[in-house]
Amino acid sequence: MSPQPRRSGAALDPVVAVLGKRGRLLVAEPLFERGTRRISLNGKASGAARVGDMVLIGGGKRGPRVVRSLGKPDVARDVLEALMLDRGLRRAFPRAVEIEANDLAEAIPAHREDARRDLTSLTTFTIDPATAKDFDDAISATREGDAIRVWVHIADVSAFVRPGRALDREAFRRGTSVYVPGAVEPMLPEALSNRACSLAPGVERLAVTVEMEMVGERVRNVSFYRSLIRSDARLDYDQVDRIFAGEERAEEPWAEPLAAARDAARALREWRGQRGSLEVTSTEPQFEFDERGHVVGVRHEAQTESHSLIEQLMILANEQVASYLADRQVPTLYRVHERPNPQSIEWVVKQLASLEVPTPALPKSMTPQQAGEMAGEISRMVAEHVRRTGRGRAALTSLVLRSLKQAYYTPRNLGHAGLASPRYCHFTSPIRRYPDLVAHRALLGSLGVDDAAPRAEELDEDGLESSAAERHAMEIERAAADVCLSFLLERRLFESGYELEFEGEVVGLIGAGAFVEFGEEGFEGFLPVRRMRGDWWELNEEGTMLLGEKRGGVLRLGDPMKIRVDRVDGPRGRVDLVPAA
Repeated sequence: MSPQPRRSGAALDPVVAVLGKRGRLLVAEPLFERGTRRISLNGKASGAARVGDMVLIGGGKRGPRVVRSLGKPDVARDVLEALMLDRGLRRAFPRAVEIEANDLAEAIPAHREDARRDLTSLTTFTIDPATAKDFDDAISATREGDAIRVWVHIADVSAFVRPGRALDREAFRRGTSVYVPGAVEPMLPEALSNRACSLAPGVERLAVTVEMEMVGERVRNVSFYRSLIRSDARLDYDQVDRIFAGEERAEEPWAEPLAAARDAARALREWRGQRGSLEVTSTEPQFEFDERGHVVGVRHEAQTESHSLIEQLMILANEQVASYLADRQVPTLYRVHERPNPQSIEWVVKQLASLEVPTPALPKSMTPQQAGEMAGEISRMVAEHVRRTGRGRAALTSLVLRSLKQAYYTPRNLGHAGLASPRYCHFTSPIRRYPDLVAHRALLGSLGVDDAAPRAEELDEDGLESSAAERHAMEIERAAADVCLSFLLERRLFESGYELEFEGEVVGLIGAGAFVEFGEEGFEGFLPVRRMRGDWWELNEEGTMLLGEKRGGVLRLGDPMKIRVDRVDGPRGRVDLVPAA
Protein backbone atom coordinates (compact mmCIF):
# COMPACT_ATOMS: atom_id res chain seq x y z
CA MET A 1 0.00 0.00 0.00
CA SER A 2 2.95 2.29 0.50
CA PRO A 3 6.35 2.32 -1.15
CA GLN A 4 9.41 1.37 0.87
CA PRO A 5 10.87 4.39 2.72
CA ARG A 6 13.90 5.82 0.99
CA ARG A 7 17.23 6.24 2.72
CA SER A 8 19.72 8.97 2.02
CA GLY A 9 22.96 8.06 3.78
CA ALA A 10 22.03 7.40 7.40
CA ALA A 11 18.85 9.47 7.25
CA LEU A 12 15.44 7.80 7.26
CA ASP A 13 12.57 9.37 5.37
CA PRO A 14 9.48 9.76 7.59
CA VAL A 15 7.47 6.57 7.90
CA VAL A 16 4.31 5.73 9.84
CA ALA A 17 4.74 2.87 12.31
CA VAL A 18 3.22 1.30 15.41
CA LEU A 19 5.32 1.23 18.58
CA GLY A 20 5.96 -2.20 20.03
CA LYS A 21 8.26 -4.13 22.34
CA ARG A 22 10.51 -7.03 21.48
CA GLY A 23 11.88 -8.18 24.80
CA ARG A 24 13.50 -5.07 26.26
CA LEU A 25 13.84 -3.41 22.89
CA LEU A 26 11.49 -0.67 21.72
CA VAL A 27 10.68 -1.11 18.04
CA ALA A 28 8.55 0.61 15.41
CA GLU A 29 6.77 -1.62 12.89
CA PRO A 30 5.85 0.25 9.66
CA LEU A 31 2.07 0.24 9.36
CA PHE A 32 1.55 0.46 5.61
CA GLU A 33 4.39 -1.80 4.47
CA ARG A 34 4.11 -5.48 3.71
CA GLY A 35 6.53 -7.73 5.51
CA THR A 36 7.96 -7.73 9.01
CA ARG A 37 10.56 -4.94 8.94
CA ARG A 38 11.18 -3.38 12.34
CA ILE A 39 12.96 -0.14 13.22
CA SER A 40 14.85 -0.25 16.50
CA LEU A 41 14.57 2.79 18.78
CA ASN A 42 16.48 3.79 21.86
CA GLY A 43 14.49 4.40 25.02
CA LYS A 44 14.38 8.20 24.75
CA ALA A 45 13.46 8.21 21.05
CA SER A 46 9.77 7.53 21.70
CA GLY A 47 9.06 10.74 23.59
CA ALA A 48 5.57 10.64 25.15
CA ALA A 49 4.29 7.94 22.75
CA ARG A 50 3.33 4.60 24.23
CA VAL A 51 3.46 1.01 23.03
CA GLY A 52 0.54 0.45 20.66
CA ASP A 53 0.48 4.07 19.47
CA MET A 54 0.72 5.00 15.82
CA VAL A 55 3.67 7.34 15.28
CA LEU A 56 5.62 9.15 12.59
CA ILE A 57 9.26 8.00 12.62
CA GLY A 58 12.02 10.23 11.27
CA GLY A 59 15.77 10.24 11.26
CA GLY A 60 17.89 11.91 13.92
CA LYS A 61 21.55 12.33 14.83
CA ARG A 62 21.28 9.41 17.23
CA GLY A 63 19.16 7.24 14.99
CA PRO A 64 15.44 6.94 14.25
CA ARG A 65 13.08 8.81 16.58
CA VAL A 66 9.40 9.56 17.02
CA VAL A 67 8.58 12.84 15.30
CA ARG A 68 4.96 12.91 16.44
CA SER A 69 2.24 10.67 17.80
CA LEU A 70 -0.69 9.97 15.46
CA GLY A 71 -3.23 8.19 17.61
CA LYS A 72 -4.38 4.58 17.56
CA PRO A 73 -4.30 2.13 14.62
CA ASP A 74 -7.86 1.01 15.36
CA VAL A 75 -9.34 4.50 14.88
CA ALA A 76 -10.17 5.21 11.24
CA ARG A 77 -9.71 8.98 11.39
CA ASP A 78 -6.26 8.55 12.96
CA VAL A 79 -5.29 6.02 10.28
CA LEU A 80 -6.39 8.39 7.49
CA GLU A 81 -4.17 11.12 8.92
CA ALA A 82 -1.31 8.63 9.13
CA LEU A 83 -1.92 7.48 5.55
CA MET A 84 -1.64 11.02 4.23
CA LEU A 85 1.63 11.57 6.09
CA ASP A 86 2.99 8.20 4.96
CA ARG A 87 2.21 9.11 1.34
CA GLY A 88 4.22 12.31 1.56
CA LEU A 89 1.55 14.93 2.33
CA ARG A 90 2.76 17.58 4.76
CA ARG A 91 -0.57 18.36 6.50
CA ALA A 92 0.64 21.93 7.10
CA PHE A 93 1.90 24.87 5.08
CA PRO A 94 5.30 26.52 5.56
CA ARG A 95 5.04 29.55 7.82
CA ALA A 96 6.00 31.98 5.04
CA VAL A 97 3.14 30.63 2.87
CA GLU A 98 0.59 30.94 5.69
CA ILE A 99 1.68 34.51 6.39
CA GLU A 100 1.41 35.47 2.73
CA ALA A 101 -2.03 33.88 2.42
CA ASN A 102 -3.33 35.56 5.59
CA ASP A 103 -2.06 38.96 4.45
CA LEU A 104 -3.74 38.54 1.06
CA ALA A 105 -7.00 37.42 2.66
CA GLU A 106 -7.07 40.56 4.78
CA ALA A 107 -6.29 42.94 1.92
CA ILE A 108 -7.81 42.29 -1.51
CA PRO A 109 -5.07 42.60 -4.18
CA ALA A 110 -4.39 46.20 -5.22
CA HIS A 111 -5.01 45.65 -8.94
CA ARG A 112 -8.50 44.21 -8.35
CA GLU A 113 -10.33 47.18 -9.89
CA ASP A 114 -8.61 47.00 -13.27
CA ALA A 115 -11.13 46.01 -15.97
CA ARG A 116 -13.38 44.28 -13.41
CA ARG A 117 -17.14 44.31 -14.07
CA ASP A 118 -19.50 44.75 -11.17
CA LEU A 119 -22.02 41.88 -11.36
CA THR A 120 -23.13 42.03 -7.74
CA SER A 121 -26.71 42.87 -8.81
CA LEU A 122 -26.88 39.75 -11.02
CA THR A 123 -28.66 36.82 -9.35
CA THR A 124 -26.01 34.18 -8.71
CA PHE A 125 -25.91 30.81 -6.94
CA THR A 126 -23.59 27.90 -6.24
CA ILE A 127 -24.37 24.16 -6.25
CA ASP A 128 -21.97 21.90 -4.37
CA PRO A 129 -21.93 18.90 -2.03
CA ALA A 130 -23.53 19.61 1.33
CA THR A 131 -20.13 19.21 3.03
CA ALA A 132 -18.21 21.54 0.69
CA LYS A 133 -16.24 24.41 2.21
CA ASP A 134 -14.52 25.87 -0.84
CA PHE A 135 -16.66 27.13 -3.71
CA ASP A 136 -14.78 27.48 -7.01
CA ASP A 137 -17.73 28.19 -9.28
CA ALA A 138 -21.06 30.00 -9.36
CA ILE A 139 -23.81 30.29 -11.97
CA SER A 140 -26.15 32.97 -13.29
CA ALA A 141 -28.70 32.52 -16.09
CA THR A 142 -31.49 34.48 -17.78
CA ARG A 143 -33.82 33.88 -20.74
CA GLU A 144 -33.56 36.33 -23.64
CA GLY A 145 -36.02 35.52 -26.42
CA ASP A 146 -34.87 32.31 -28.13
CA ALA A 147 -31.62 32.32 -26.17
CA ILE A 148 -30.43 31.60 -22.64
CA ARG A 149 -27.59 33.73 -21.34
CA VAL A 150 -25.38 31.83 -18.92
CA TRP A 151 -22.63 33.26 -16.75
CA VAL A 152 -20.09 30.85 -15.28
CA HIS A 153 -18.19 32.67 -12.53
CA ILE A 154 -14.90 31.14 -11.36
CA ALA A 155 -12.93 32.27 -8.31
CA ASP A 156 -10.17 34.68 -9.40
CA VAL A 157 -7.34 32.85 -7.65
CA SER A 158 -4.80 34.45 -10.01
CA ALA A 159 -5.48 37.83 -8.37
CA PHE A 160 -4.11 36.40 -5.11
CA VAL A 161 -1.54 33.78 -6.14
CA ARG A 162 1.16 35.62 -8.07
CA PRO A 163 3.98 33.91 -10.00
CA GLY A 164 7.26 33.40 -8.19
CA ARG A 165 5.92 34.07 -4.70
CA ALA A 166 6.13 31.52 -1.88
CA LEU A 167 2.40 30.84 -2.18
CA ASP A 168 2.69 30.06 -5.89
CA ARG A 169 5.70 27.78 -5.41
CA GLU A 170 3.86 25.79 -2.75
CA ALA A 171 0.71 25.54 -4.87
CA PHE A 172 2.79 24.22 -7.77
CA ARG A 173 4.54 21.72 -5.51
CA ARG A 174 1.20 20.38 -4.28
CA GLY A 175 -0.43 20.52 -7.71
CA THR A 176 -3.90 19.62 -6.47
CA SER A 177 -5.98 19.31 -3.34
CA VAL A 178 -6.27 15.78 -1.96
CA TYR A 179 -9.63 14.80 -0.51
CA VAL A 180 -9.98 11.88 1.89
CA PRO A 181 -13.07 11.13 4.01
CA GLY A 182 -13.40 13.83 6.62
CA ALA A 183 -10.17 15.64 5.70
CA VAL A 184 -8.44 17.51 2.92
CA GLU A 185 -4.87 18.41 2.02
CA PRO A 186 -5.61 21.70 0.23
CA MET A 187 -3.57 23.19 -2.58
CA LEU A 188 -4.02 26.64 -1.00
CA PRO A 189 -4.10 27.66 2.68
CA GLU A 190 -7.51 27.90 4.32
CA ALA A 191 -7.32 31.71 4.43
CA LEU A 192 -7.71 31.63 0.63
CA SER A 193 -9.35 28.28 -0.18
CA ASN A 194 -12.18 28.54 2.36
CA ARG A 195 -12.32 32.31 2.81
CA ALA A 196 -11.01 34.98 0.44
CA CYS A 197 -11.28 32.99 -2.81
CA SER A 198 -14.35 30.91 -1.99
CA LEU A 199 -17.56 32.17 -3.62
CA ALA A 200 -19.55 32.04 -0.40
CA PRO A 201 -23.08 33.51 -0.29
CA GLY A 202 -23.76 37.09 0.72
CA VAL A 203 -20.22 38.43 0.31
CA GLU A 204 -18.48 40.17 -2.56
CA ARG A 205 -15.87 38.01 -4.28
CA LEU A 206 -13.41 38.44 -7.13
CA ALA A 207 -14.17 36.19 -10.11
CA VAL A 208 -13.33 35.49 -13.72
CA THR A 209 -16.55 35.19 -15.72
CA VAL A 210 -17.34 33.28 -18.90
CA GLU A 211 -20.52 34.83 -20.33
CA MET A 212 -22.26 32.77 -23.03
CA GLU A 213 -25.33 33.43 -25.13
CA MET A 214 -26.76 30.00 -25.93
CA VAL A 215 -29.36 28.84 -28.44
CA GLY A 216 -30.00 25.21 -27.62
CA GLU A 217 -26.57 23.63 -27.19
CA ARG A 218 -24.86 26.19 -29.43
CA VAL A 219 -22.90 29.14 -28.04
CA ARG A 220 -23.79 32.12 -30.24
CA ASN A 221 -21.58 34.62 -28.43
CA VAL A 222 -19.01 34.36 -25.66
CA SER A 223 -16.98 36.86 -23.66
CA PHE A 224 -14.45 36.62 -20.84
CA TYR A 225 -13.65 39.18 -18.16
CA ARG A 226 -12.76 39.80 -14.56
CA SER A 227 -15.77 40.46 -12.36
CA LEU A 228 -17.02 41.22 -8.88
CA ILE A 229 -19.92 38.95 -7.83
CA ARG A 230 -22.06 38.20 -4.79
CA SER A 231 -23.71 34.81 -4.52
CA ASP A 232 -27.38 34.92 -3.50
CA ALA A 233 -27.66 31.27 -2.45
CA ARG A 234 -25.51 28.31 -1.51
CA LEU A 235 -27.43 25.31 -2.85
CA ASP A 236 -26.44 21.66 -2.51
CA TYR A 237 -27.00 18.73 -4.85
CA ASP A 238 -29.67 17.00 -2.75
CA GLN A 239 -31.67 20.21 -2.40
CA VAL A 240 -31.58 20.91 -6.15
CA ASP A 241 -32.64 17.33 -6.93
CA ARG A 242 -35.61 17.72 -4.60
CA ILE A 243 -36.55 20.93 -6.43
CA PHE A 244 -36.27 19.19 -9.80
CA ALA A 245 -38.43 16.33 -8.51
CA GLY A 246 -41.12 18.78 -7.32
CA GLU A 247 -40.56 17.89 -3.66
CA GLU A 248 -39.27 21.33 -2.66
CA ARG A 249 -40.01 24.82 -3.90
CA ALA A 250 -37.29 26.98 -5.40
CA GLU A 251 -37.02 30.41 -3.81
CA GLU A 252 -36.68 33.85 -5.30
CA PRO A 253 -34.55 35.41 -6.65
CA TRP A 254 -32.77 32.25 -7.89
CA ALA A 255 -35.77 30.10 -8.89
CA GLU A 256 -35.98 31.26 -12.52
CA PRO A 257 -32.17 31.45 -13.06
CA LEU A 258 -31.93 27.84 -11.82
CA ALA A 259 -34.68 26.76 -14.23
CA ALA A 260 -32.92 28.53 -17.13
CA ALA A 261 -29.59 26.92 -16.24
CA ARG A 262 -31.35 23.55 -16.08
CA ASP A 263 -32.69 23.96 -19.63
CA ALA A 264 -29.27 24.98 -20.94
CA ALA A 265 -27.61 21.98 -19.28
CA ARG A 266 -30.28 19.60 -20.60
CA ALA A 267 -29.66 20.74 -24.18
CA LEU A 268 -25.90 20.27 -23.71
CA ARG A 269 -26.32 16.80 -22.19
CA GLU A 270 -28.47 15.58 -25.08
CA TRP A 271 -26.08 17.01 -27.64
CA ARG A 272 -23.00 15.48 -26.04
CA GLY A 273 -24.66 12.08 -26.10
CA GLN A 274 -25.34 12.47 -29.81
CA ARG A 275 -21.81 13.57 -30.66
CA GLY A 276 -20.23 10.45 -29.13
CA SER A 277 -18.93 11.33 -25.66
CA LEU A 278 -18.35 8.47 -23.25
CA GLU A 279 -21.17 7.33 -20.99
CA VAL A 280 -19.60 6.25 -17.72
CA THR A 281 -21.57 6.24 -14.48
CA SER A 282 -19.97 6.10 -11.05
CA THR A 283 -20.78 6.73 -7.42
CA GLU A 284 -18.75 8.46 -4.74
CA PRO A 285 -18.73 7.05 -1.19
CA GLN A 286 -19.56 9.54 1.54
CA PHE A 287 -18.52 8.28 4.97
CA GLU A 288 -19.93 9.15 8.39
CA PHE A 289 -17.79 9.26 11.53
CA ASP A 290 -18.70 9.32 15.20
CA GLU A 291 -17.16 11.73 17.70
CA ARG A 292 -14.29 9.30 18.40
CA GLY A 293 -13.26 9.07 14.75
CA HIS A 294 -14.74 5.64 13.96
CA VAL A 295 -16.52 5.04 10.64
CA VAL A 296 -20.20 4.36 11.34
CA GLY A 297 -21.82 4.55 7.91
CA VAL A 298 -21.47 5.19 4.21
CA ARG A 299 -23.73 6.29 1.40
CA HIS A 300 -22.88 6.23 -2.26
CA GLU A 301 -23.64 9.51 -3.98
CA ALA A 302 -24.88 8.82 -7.50
CA GLN A 303 -24.55 11.26 -10.39
CA THR A 304 -27.95 12.97 -10.56
CA GLU A 305 -29.41 15.78 -12.65
CA SER A 306 -28.08 18.41 -10.24
CA HIS A 307 -24.54 17.03 -10.70
CA SER A 308 -25.08 16.96 -14.45
CA LEU A 309 -26.22 20.59 -14.51
CA ILE A 310 -22.97 21.79 -13.00
CA GLU A 311 -20.87 19.30 -14.98
CA GLN A 312 -22.35 20.34 -18.33
CA LEU A 313 -21.89 24.06 -17.73
CA MET A 314 -18.36 23.64 -16.38
CA ILE A 315 -17.36 21.49 -19.38
CA LEU A 316 -18.79 24.15 -21.70
CA ALA A 317 -16.83 26.93 -19.96
CA ASN A 318 -13.65 24.84 -20.17
CA GLU A 319 -14.21 24.27 -23.90
CA GLN A 320 -14.82 27.96 -24.57
CA VAL A 321 -11.64 29.02 -22.78
CA ALA A 322 -9.60 26.34 -24.55
CA SER A 323 -10.97 27.36 -27.95
CA TYR A 324 -10.23 31.04 -27.31
CA LEU A 325 -6.63 30.28 -26.29
CA ALA A 326 -6.06 27.78 -29.11
CA ASP A 327 -7.37 30.19 -31.78
CA ARG A 328 -4.89 32.82 -30.58
CA GLN A 329 -2.07 30.33 -29.99
CA VAL A 330 -1.73 31.49 -26.39
CA PRO A 331 0.56 29.15 -24.38
CA THR A 332 -1.41 27.25 -21.74
CA LEU A 333 -2.01 23.76 -20.36
CA TYR A 334 -4.65 21.66 -22.09
CA ARG A 335 -6.47 18.73 -20.53
CA VAL A 336 -5.79 16.01 -23.09
CA HIS A 337 -7.44 12.63 -23.47
CA GLU A 338 -6.01 11.04 -26.59
CA ARG A 339 -8.01 8.70 -28.77
CA PRO A 340 -7.59 5.03 -27.86
CA ASN A 341 -5.45 2.67 -29.90
CA PRO A 342 -7.55 0.64 -32.38
CA GLN A 343 -5.95 -2.51 -30.92
CA SER A 344 -7.27 -1.59 -27.45
CA ILE A 345 -10.80 -1.19 -28.81
CA GLU A 346 -10.58 -4.52 -30.62
CA TRP A 347 -9.42 -6.15 -27.39
CA VAL A 348 -12.22 -4.73 -25.21
CA VAL A 349 -14.78 -5.84 -27.79
CA LYS A 350 -13.30 -9.34 -27.61
CA GLN A 351 -13.48 -9.22 -23.80
CA LEU A 352 -17.10 -8.07 -23.81
CA ALA A 353 -18.07 -10.63 -26.45
CA SER A 354 -16.66 -13.39 -24.22
CA LEU A 355 -19.19 -12.25 -21.60
CA GLU A 356 -22.02 -12.09 -24.16
CA VAL A 357 -22.31 -8.32 -23.80
CA PRO A 358 -23.58 -6.58 -26.98
CA THR A 359 -20.91 -4.67 -28.91
CA PRO A 360 -20.89 -2.67 -32.15
CA ALA A 361 -19.50 -4.00 -35.42
CA LEU A 362 -15.96 -2.66 -35.85
CA PRO A 363 -14.46 -1.34 -39.09
CA LYS A 364 -11.93 -3.72 -40.64
CA SER A 365 -9.14 -1.15 -40.52
CA MET A 366 -9.85 1.29 -37.72
CA THR A 367 -8.33 4.74 -37.63
CA PRO A 368 -7.69 6.40 -34.25
CA GLN A 369 -10.68 8.67 -34.89
CA GLN A 370 -12.92 5.68 -35.52
CA ALA A 371 -11.51 4.02 -32.40
CA GLY A 372 -12.56 7.06 -30.37
CA GLU A 373 -16.05 6.94 -31.87
CA MET A 374 -16.29 3.21 -31.17
CA ALA A 375 -15.24 3.75 -27.55
CA GLY A 376 -18.17 6.12 -27.05
CA GLU A 377 -20.62 3.68 -28.66
CA ILE A 378 -19.25 0.76 -26.63
CA SER A 379 -19.64 2.74 -23.39
CA ARG A 380 -23.28 3.47 -24.21
CA MET A 381 -24.03 -0.16 -25.10
CA VAL A 382 -22.38 -1.36 -21.89
CA ALA A 383 -24.36 1.18 -19.85
CA GLU A 384 -27.59 -0.02 -21.47
CA HIS A 385 -26.65 -3.67 -20.80
CA VAL A 386 -26.03 -2.85 -17.13
CA ARG A 387 -29.36 -1.03 -16.84
CA ARG A 388 -31.20 -3.94 -18.49
CA THR A 389 -29.57 -6.78 -16.55
CA GLY A 390 -28.83 -5.01 -13.26
CA ARG A 391 -25.36 -6.59 -13.20
CA GLY A 392 -21.80 -5.82 -14.18
CA ARG A 393 -21.68 -2.05 -13.58
CA ALA A 394 -18.29 -2.02 -11.87
CA ALA A 395 -16.68 -4.86 -13.82
CA LEU A 396 -17.81 -3.90 -17.33
CA THR A 397 -17.22 -0.18 -16.83
CA SER A 398 -13.70 -1.03 -15.67
CA LEU A 399 -13.06 -3.01 -18.86
CA VAL A 400 -14.11 -0.02 -20.98
CA LEU A 401 -12.02 2.44 -18.98
CA ARG A 402 -8.91 0.25 -19.17
CA SER A 403 -9.16 0.29 -22.97
CA LEU A 404 -8.72 4.07 -22.96
CA LYS A 405 -5.63 6.19 -22.55
CA GLN A 406 -5.13 8.20 -19.38
CA ALA A 407 -5.93 11.90 -19.46
CA TYR A 408 -3.07 14.30 -18.71
CA TYR A 409 -1.90 17.92 -18.93
CA THR A 410 0.24 19.24 -21.77
CA PRO A 411 0.80 22.53 -23.66
CA ARG A 412 -0.14 20.72 -26.90
CA ASN A 413 -3.80 20.68 -27.82
CA LEU A 414 -4.60 17.06 -28.71
CA GLY A 415 -8.29 17.09 -27.89
CA HIS A 416 -10.33 15.21 -25.31
CA ALA A 417 -11.65 11.94 -26.73
CA GLY A 418 -13.75 11.08 -23.69
CA LEU A 419 -15.77 14.27 -24.11
CA ALA A 420 -15.54 14.21 -27.91
CA SER A 421 -14.14 17.72 -27.56
CA PRO A 422 -11.48 19.01 -29.99
CA ARG A 423 -10.26 21.67 -27.51
CA TYR A 424 -10.37 21.31 -23.78
CA CYS A 425 -8.62 22.68 -20.70
CA HIS A 426 -9.25 22.77 -16.96
CA PHE A 427 -10.31 26.27 -15.94
CA THR A 428 -13.17 25.95 -13.46
CA SER A 429 -11.40 24.78 -10.26
CA PRO A 430 -8.38 27.04 -9.61
CA ILE A 431 -8.77 26.76 -5.82
CA ARG A 432 -7.88 23.07 -5.96
CA ARG A 433 -5.97 22.44 -9.26
CA TYR A 434 -2.83 24.20 -10.44
CA PRO A 435 -3.49 23.70 -14.21
CA ASP A 436 -6.69 25.74 -13.81
CA LEU A 437 -4.62 28.58 -12.37
CA VAL A 438 -2.31 28.33 -15.40
CA ALA A 439 -5.32 28.62 -17.72
CA HIS A 440 -6.56 31.68 -15.81
CA ARG A 441 -3.20 33.38 -16.18
CA ALA A 442 -3.09 32.57 -19.90
CA LEU A 443 -6.61 33.90 -20.50
CA LEU A 444 -6.19 37.08 -18.49
CA GLY A 445 -2.81 37.76 -20.07
CA SER A 446 -4.30 37.40 -23.56
CA LEU A 447 -7.11 39.78 -22.60
CA GLY A 448 -4.51 42.34 -21.50
CA VAL A 449 -5.81 42.59 -17.94
CA ASP A 450 -2.92 40.82 -16.20
CA ASP A 451 0.81 40.46 -16.73
CA ALA A 452 1.20 36.96 -15.21
CA ALA A 453 0.82 34.88 -18.39
CA PRO A 454 2.63 31.51 -18.15
CA ARG A 455 5.96 31.09 -19.91
CA ALA A 456 5.78 28.70 -22.84
CA GLU A 457 9.16 27.15 -22.04
CA GLU A 458 7.94 26.12 -18.55
CA LEU A 459 4.67 24.50 -19.56
CA ASP A 460 6.04 21.06 -20.43
CA GLU A 461 7.36 20.69 -16.89
CA ASP A 462 4.15 22.18 -15.45
CA GLY A 463 2.13 19.57 -17.33
CA LEU A 464 4.28 16.66 -16.22
CA GLU A 465 4.30 17.74 -12.58
CA SER A 466 0.56 18.45 -12.52
CA SER A 467 -0.25 15.09 -14.12
CA ALA A 468 1.94 13.27 -11.59
CA ALA A 469 0.35 15.16 -8.68
CA GLU A 470 -3.11 14.23 -9.93
CA ARG A 471 -2.24 10.52 -10.15
CA HIS A 472 -0.69 10.60 -6.68
CA ALA A 473 -3.81 12.25 -5.25
CA MET A 474 -6.08 9.67 -6.86
CA GLU A 475 -4.03 6.82 -5.36
CA ILE A 476 -4.28 8.34 -1.89
CA GLU A 477 -8.02 8.97 -2.23
CA ARG A 478 -8.67 5.38 -3.38
CA ALA A 479 -6.54 3.99 -0.55
CA ALA A 480 -8.39 6.16 1.98
CA ALA A 481 -11.77 4.91 0.76
CA ASP A 482 -10.52 1.31 1.08
CA VAL A 483 -9.40 2.00 4.65
CA CYS A 484 -12.80 3.44 5.60
CA LEU A 485 -14.71 0.57 4.02
CA SER A 486 -12.51 -1.96 5.79
CA PHE A 487 -13.08 -0.35 9.20
CA LEU A 488 -16.81 -0.16 8.51
CA LEU A 489 -16.83 -3.85 7.56
CA GLU A 490 -15.08 -4.72 10.83
CA ARG A 491 -17.77 -2.81 12.70
CA ARG A 492 -20.57 -4.61 10.88
CA LEU A 493 -19.01 -8.04 11.49
CA PHE A 494 -18.56 -7.24 15.18
CA GLU A 495 -22.24 -6.26 15.46
CA SER A 496 -23.73 -9.04 13.31
CA GLY A 497 -21.31 -11.93 13.66
CA TYR A 498 -18.19 -13.02 11.84
CA GLU A 499 -19.97 -15.95 10.17
CA LEU A 500 -22.19 -13.54 8.25
CA GLU A 501 -22.69 -14.48 4.58
CA PHE A 502 -22.90 -11.84 1.85
CA GLU A 503 -24.30 -11.78 -1.67
CA GLY A 504 -21.56 -10.39 -3.89
CA GLU A 505 -20.63 -9.75 -7.50
CA VAL A 506 -17.33 -10.46 -9.23
CA VAL A 507 -15.81 -7.11 -10.22
CA GLY A 508 -12.26 -8.15 -11.14
CA LEU A 509 -10.24 -11.25 -12.02
CA ILE A 510 -6.56 -12.15 -11.99
CA GLY A 511 -4.84 -15.51 -12.14
CA ALA A 512 -4.58 -15.63 -8.36
CA GLY A 513 -8.26 -15.04 -7.68
CA ALA A 514 -11.35 -12.82 -7.84
CA PHE A 515 -12.21 -9.41 -6.50
CA VAL A 516 -15.76 -9.41 -5.17
CA GLU A 517 -17.96 -6.44 -4.29
CA PHE A 518 -20.55 -7.21 -1.63
CA GLY A 519 -22.99 -5.70 0.81
CA GLU A 520 -25.15 -2.63 0.44
CA GLU A 521 -22.19 -0.56 1.62
CA GLY A 522 -20.09 -1.53 -1.40
CA PHE A 523 -17.39 -3.51 0.40
CA GLU A 524 -14.75 -5.21 -1.74
CA GLY A 525 -12.41 -8.07 -0.99
CA PHE A 526 -10.16 -10.64 -2.62
CA LEU A 527 -11.01 -14.33 -2.95
CA PRO A 528 -7.87 -16.40 -3.69
CA VAL A 529 -8.26 -19.37 -6.02
CA ARG A 530 -6.48 -21.50 -3.41
CA ARG A 531 -9.55 -21.04 -1.19
CA MET A 532 -11.90 -22.15 -3.99
CA ARG A 533 -11.86 -25.87 -3.26
CA GLY A 534 -12.62 -28.69 -5.66
CA ASP A 535 -10.98 -27.50 -8.87
CA TRP A 536 -7.92 -26.01 -10.54
CA TRP A 537 -8.73 -22.54 -11.80
CA GLU A 538 -7.13 -20.79 -14.76
CA LEU A 539 -7.73 -17.30 -16.13
CA ASN A 540 -8.97 -17.29 -19.73
CA GLU A 541 -7.13 -15.45 -22.49
CA GLU A 542 -9.41 -12.40 -22.30
CA GLY A 543 -9.06 -12.10 -18.51
CA THR A 544 -12.84 -12.23 -18.11
CA MET A 545 -13.34 -15.72 -16.63
CA LEU A 546 -11.77 -18.20 -14.26
CA LEU A 547 -12.20 -21.68 -15.73
CA GLY A 548 -12.20 -24.88 -13.68
CA GLU A 549 -9.97 -27.44 -15.39
CA LYS A 550 -11.37 -30.52 -13.60
CA ARG A 551 -15.09 -29.94 -13.26
CA GLY A 552 -15.62 -27.26 -15.90
CA GLY A 553 -16.74 -24.55 -13.52
CA VAL A 554 -16.83 -20.96 -14.74
CA LEU A 555 -16.59 -17.72 -12.76
CA ARG A 556 -17.21 -14.63 -14.90
CA LEU A 557 -16.92 -10.92 -14.39
CA GLY A 558 -20.33 -9.76 -13.18
CA ASP A 559 -21.31 -13.18 -11.78
CA PRO A 560 -23.15 -13.30 -8.44
CA MET A 561 -21.33 -15.08 -5.63
CA LYS A 562 -21.89 -15.87 -1.96
CA ILE A 563 -18.90 -15.15 0.25
CA ARG A 564 -17.79 -14.85 3.86
CA VAL A 565 -15.11 -12.56 5.24
CA ASP A 566 -11.98 -14.39 6.33
CA ARG A 567 -9.83 -11.46 7.46
CA VAL A 568 -9.97 -7.67 7.58
CA ASP A 569 -6.86 -5.48 7.78
CA GLY A 570 -8.39 -2.06 8.41
CA PRO A 571 -5.29 0.18 8.30
CA ARG A 572 -4.17 -1.37 5.02
CA GLY A 573 -7.67 -1.44 3.55
CA ARG A 574 -7.42 -5.14 2.77
CA VAL A 575 -10.22 -7.73 2.97
CA ASP A 576 -9.68 -11.46 2.39
CA LEU A 577 -12.66 -13.63 1.44
CA VAL A 578 -13.65 -17.29 1.33
CA PRO A 579 -16.59 -18.88 -0.49
CA ALA A 580 -19.71 -19.28 1.61
CA ALA A 581 -20.27 -22.94 2.48
